Amino acid sequence: MTPSLLMAVLASGFIYGITPGPGVLAVFGIGAARGRRAGAGFLCGHLLGDVVWCSTALIAIVGAREIGSTAFDVLGVLSGLYLFWLGLRAVRARRGSAEAPQGPARQPFWHGIMFGLTNPKAYPVAVATFTALLSSRAELLHWSMLPWLIILSFVGGLLAYAILISIVGARQVRTLYQRHELAITRLCGVMFIGFAINALVHALPGLVTNKA
Repeated sequence: MTPSLLMAVLASGFIYGITPGPGVLAVFGIGAARGRRAGAGFLCGHLLGDVVWCSTALIAIVGAREIGSTAFDVLGVLSGLYLFWLGLRAVRARRGSAEAPQGPARQPFWHGIMFGLTNPKAYPVAVATFTALLSSRAELLHWSMLPWLIILSFVGGLLAYAILISIVGARQVRTLYQRHELAITRLCGVMFIGFAINALVHALPGLVTNKA
Protein backbone atom coordinates (compact mmCIF):
# COMPACT_ATOMS: atom_id res chain seq x y z
CA MET A 1 0.00 0.00 0.00
CA THR A 2 1.51 3.29 -1.09
CA PRO A 3 1.69 6.31 1.28
CA SER A 4 -0.68 8.26 -0.99
CA LEU A 5 -3.30 5.49 -0.84
CA LEU A 6 -2.85 5.19 2.93
CA MET A 7 -3.43 8.91 3.38
CA ALA A 8 -6.40 8.87 0.98
CA VAL A 9 -8.16 6.13 2.99
CA LEU A 10 -7.39 7.85 6.30
CA ALA A 11 -8.70 11.13 4.90
CA SER A 12 -11.84 9.42 3.60
CA GLY A 13 -12.66 7.98 7.02
CA PHE A 14 -11.87 11.29 8.71
CA ILE A 15 -13.97 13.40 6.33
CA TYR A 16 -16.86 10.93 6.46
CA GLY A 17 -16.83 11.09 10.27
CA ILE A 18 -16.43 14.83 10.78
CA THR A 19 -18.55 16.28 7.95
CA PRO A 20 -21.75 17.86 9.33
CA GLY A 21 -24.74 15.62 8.82
CA PRO A 22 -27.49 14.01 10.91
CA GLY A 23 -24.98 12.29 13.23
CA VAL A 24 -22.89 15.41 13.87
CA LEU A 25 -25.99 17.52 14.43
CA ALA A 26 -27.31 14.89 16.84
CA VAL A 27 -24.12 14.78 18.91
CA PHE A 28 -24.07 18.59 19.18
CA GLY A 29 -27.68 18.49 20.34
CA ILE A 30 -26.98 15.77 22.92
CA GLY A 31 -23.81 17.54 24.04
CA ALA A 32 -25.70 20.79 24.47
CA ALA A 33 -28.35 19.09 26.58
CA ARG A 34 -26.33 16.59 28.61
CA GLY A 35 -22.66 17.45 28.22
CA ARG A 36 -19.51 15.95 26.72
CA ARG A 37 -19.84 12.52 28.36
CA ALA A 38 -23.27 11.88 26.83
CA GLY A 39 -22.04 13.12 23.47
CA ALA A 40 -19.04 10.79 23.66
CA GLY A 41 -21.35 7.87 24.48
CA PHE A 42 -23.49 8.65 21.45
CA LEU A 43 -20.43 8.81 19.17
CA CYS A 44 -19.02 5.53 20.50
CA GLY A 45 -22.29 3.84 19.61
CA HIS A 46 -22.54 5.65 16.30
CA LEU A 47 -19.06 4.37 15.40
CA LEU A 48 -20.50 0.86 14.91
CA GLY A 49 -22.74 2.15 12.15
CA ASP A 50 -19.78 3.95 10.59
CA VAL A 51 -17.73 0.73 10.55
CA VAL A 52 -20.59 -1.19 8.93
CA TRP A 53 -21.33 1.41 6.25
CA CYS A 54 -17.68 2.22 5.48
CA SER A 55 -16.87 -1.49 5.22
CA THR A 56 -19.74 -2.18 2.84
CA ALA A 57 -18.78 0.90 0.83
CA LEU A 58 -15.18 -0.29 0.52
CA ILE A 59 -16.35 -3.78 -0.46
CA ALA A 60 -18.50 -2.25 -3.21
CA ILE A 61 -15.63 -0.04 -4.42
CA VAL A 62 -13.02 -2.82 -4.49
CA GLY A 63 -15.57 -5.18 -6.05
CA ALA A 64 -16.30 -2.71 -8.81
CA ARG A 65 -12.56 -2.26 -9.39
CA GLU A 66 -11.99 -6.03 -9.59
CA ILE A 67 -14.91 -6.52 -11.97
CA GLY A 68 -13.35 -4.05 -14.36
CA SER A 69 -12.45 -0.44 -14.90
CA THR A 70 -15.79 0.31 -16.56
CA ALA A 71 -17.75 -0.76 -13.47
CA PHE A 72 -15.54 1.40 -11.25
CA ASP A 73 -15.85 4.36 -13.61
CA VAL A 74 -19.66 4.03 -13.60
CA LEU A 75 -19.58 3.95 -9.79
CA GLY A 76 -17.33 7.02 -9.87
CA VAL A 77 -19.74 8.96 -12.10
CA LEU A 78 -22.75 8.02 -9.96
CA SER A 79 -20.86 8.95 -6.78
CA GLY A 80 -19.71 12.24 -8.29
CA LEU A 81 -23.23 13.17 -9.32
CA TYR A 82 -24.60 12.24 -5.89
CA LEU A 83 -21.94 14.28 -4.09
CA PHE A 84 -22.57 17.22 -6.42
CA TRP A 85 -26.29 17.04 -5.61
CA LEU A 86 -25.58 16.93 -1.86
CA GLY A 87 -23.14 19.81 -2.19
CA LEU A 88 -25.56 21.90 -4.21
CA ARG A 89 -28.30 21.33 -1.63
CA ALA A 90 -25.93 22.38 1.15
CA VAL A 91 -24.76 25.49 -0.71
CA ARG A 92 -28.37 26.51 -1.33
CA ALA A 93 -29.49 25.71 2.24
CA ARG A 94 -31.49 28.33 4.08
CA ARG A 95 -31.67 28.97 7.78
CA GLY A 96 -34.06 26.55 9.43
CA SER A 97 -33.98 24.09 6.52
CA ALA A 98 -31.33 21.86 8.05
CA GLU A 99 -32.30 18.90 10.19
CA ALA A 100 -32.63 19.96 13.79
CA PRO A 101 -30.21 18.47 16.31
CA GLN A 102 -31.57 15.57 18.27
CA GLY A 103 -32.69 16.17 21.81
CA PRO A 104 -31.31 14.39 24.86
CA ALA A 105 -31.27 10.62 24.79
CA ARG A 106 -31.69 8.56 27.93
CA GLN A 107 -29.10 6.02 26.75
CA PRO A 108 -26.73 7.89 24.41
CA PHE A 109 -24.63 4.80 23.57
CA TRP A 110 -27.56 2.67 22.39
CA HIS A 111 -29.14 5.68 20.75
CA GLY A 112 -25.90 6.15 18.82
CA ILE A 113 -25.87 2.51 17.67
CA MET A 114 -29.45 2.67 16.38
CA PHE A 115 -28.90 6.09 14.84
CA GLY A 116 -25.73 4.97 13.05
CA LEU A 117 -27.17 1.72 11.72
CA THR A 118 -30.48 3.16 10.53
CA ASN A 119 -29.30 6.42 8.93
CA PRO A 120 -30.49 6.06 5.29
CA LYS A 121 -27.86 8.54 4.05
CA ALA A 122 -24.89 6.67 5.55
CA TYR A 123 -24.19 4.10 2.82
CA PRO A 124 -24.54 6.31 -0.28
CA VAL A 125 -22.50 9.08 1.34
CA ALA A 126 -19.80 6.58 2.35
CA VAL A 127 -19.61 5.14 -1.17
CA ALA A 128 -19.55 8.58 -2.75
CA THR A 129 -16.90 10.00 -0.39
CA PHE A 130 -14.56 7.01 -0.60
CA THR A 131 -14.95 6.72 -4.37
CA ALA A 132 -14.24 10.40 -4.89
CA LEU A 133 -11.02 10.29 -2.86
CA LEU A 134 -9.80 6.89 -4.08
CA SER A 135 -10.66 7.23 -7.77
CA SER A 136 -7.20 8.51 -8.72
CA ARG A 137 -5.66 5.39 -7.13
CA ALA A 138 -8.16 2.82 -8.37
CA GLU A 139 -5.50 0.63 -9.95
CA LEU A 140 -4.01 -0.03 -6.48
CA LEU A 141 -7.22 -1.47 -4.98
CA HIS A 142 -7.39 -5.26 -4.53
CA TRP A 143 -9.27 -7.68 -2.28
CA SER A 144 -6.07 -8.58 -0.39
CA MET A 145 -5.83 -5.07 1.06
CA LEU A 146 -9.51 -4.78 2.05
CA PRO A 147 -8.88 -5.48 5.78
CA TRP A 148 -6.27 -2.70 5.85
CA LEU A 149 -8.60 -0.33 4.02
CA ILE A 150 -11.30 -0.95 6.63
CA ILE A 151 -8.83 -0.51 9.52
CA LEU A 152 -7.45 2.73 8.08
CA SER A 153 -10.93 4.16 7.48
CA PHE A 154 -11.77 3.21 11.09
CA VAL A 155 -8.68 5.07 12.34
CA GLY A 156 -9.66 8.11 10.27
CA GLY A 157 -13.13 8.01 11.79
CA LEU A 158 -11.67 7.73 15.30
CA LEU A 159 -9.57 10.84 14.72
CA ALA A 160 -12.67 12.72 13.57
CA TYR A 161 -14.66 11.56 16.59
CA ALA A 162 -11.82 12.45 18.97
CA ILE A 163 -12.02 16.03 17.70
CA LEU A 164 -15.80 16.09 18.04
CA ILE A 165 -15.66 14.68 21.57
CA SER A 166 -13.07 17.27 22.57
CA ILE A 167 -15.31 20.16 21.52
CA VAL A 168 -18.86 18.89 22.08
CA GLY A 169 -20.51 20.37 25.12
CA ALA A 170 -18.19 23.38 25.26
CA ARG A 171 -20.36 26.49 25.51
CA GLN A 172 -18.16 28.60 23.22
CA VAL A 173 -18.06 25.95 20.50
CA ARG A 174 -21.80 25.33 20.79
CA THR A 175 -22.51 29.03 20.47
CA LEU A 176 -20.13 29.40 17.52
CA TYR A 177 -21.65 26.40 15.75
CA GLN A 178 -25.21 27.58 16.27
CA ARG A 179 -24.33 31.10 15.13
CA HIS A 180 -22.52 29.99 11.97
CA GLU A 181 -24.33 26.73 11.26
CA LEU A 182 -25.55 27.90 7.85
CA ALA A 183 -22.06 29.05 6.79
CA ILE A 184 -20.54 25.74 7.95
CA THR A 185 -23.17 23.78 6.03
CA ARG A 186 -22.50 25.78 2.87
CA LEU A 187 -18.74 25.38 3.25
CA CYS A 188 -19.19 21.61 3.48
CA GLY A 189 -21.36 21.83 0.37
CA VAL A 190 -18.50 23.49 -1.51
CA MET A 191 -16.18 20.72 -0.29
CA PHE A 192 -18.61 18.04 -1.52
CA ILE A 193 -18.81 19.73 -4.91
CA GLY A 194 -15.00 19.66 -5.05
CA PHE A 195 -15.00 15.92 -4.31
CA ALA A 196 -17.67 15.44 -6.96
CA ILE A 197 -15.59 17.21 -9.59
CA ASN A 198 -12.57 15.11 -8.62
CA ALA A 199 -14.57 11.89 -9.02
CA LEU A 200 -16.00 12.94 -12.39
CA VAL A 201 -12.61 14.06 -13.70
CA HIS A 202 -11.17 10.60 -13.03
CA ALA A 203 -14.21 8.55 -14.08
CA LEU A 204 -15.52 10.21 -17.26
CA PRO A 205 -12.33 9.85 -19.38
CA GLY A 206 -12.31 6.09 -18.70
CA LEU A 207 -15.92 5.72 -19.84
CA VAL A 208 -15.30 7.80 -22.97
CA THR A 209 -12.22 5.72 -23.84
CA ASN A 210 -14.04 2.42 -23.36
CA LYS A 211 -16.94 3.56 -25.57
CA ALA A 212 -14.52 4.66 -28.26
